[in-house]
Amino acid sequence: MIHRISVIAAWLALGLIALVTLSPIEARPSLTSAHLEHFAAFALIGFAFALAYPNRVVLAFAIVVGAALGLEALQLLTLDRHGRAADALMKALGGISGICIGQMASFLLRLKPVPSDHSV
Repeated sequence: MIHRISVIAAWLALGLIALVTLSPIEARPSLTSAHLEHFAAFALIGFAFALAYPNRVVLAFAIVVGAALGLEALQLLTLDRHGRAADALMKALGGISGICIGQMASFLLRLKPVPSDHSV
């Protein structure tokens, strides 16, 4: 169940981030500093992809880091947006952090509790 929800959440989050990234600048929501927003958004995506594809870490890295670099490059094609290397780096670092945390969470979800021996 967690796997199915993670797959849907990961792809929906990536689609939403792509929409916000490539939309006009005035339509972009802003909550805090741009770098923190970029990091947090891609950390969330990385976390979701790590849970969605726990045995395919390279695929998760390729999708998340590829999206970070690709979306930043696509901003160069818009009239009112601009792609920056610092933004791409922040997005990639956020995505990698999310993947690492997601891999740890996936590992912990697969652990089975050890029965305790109460015969002391």
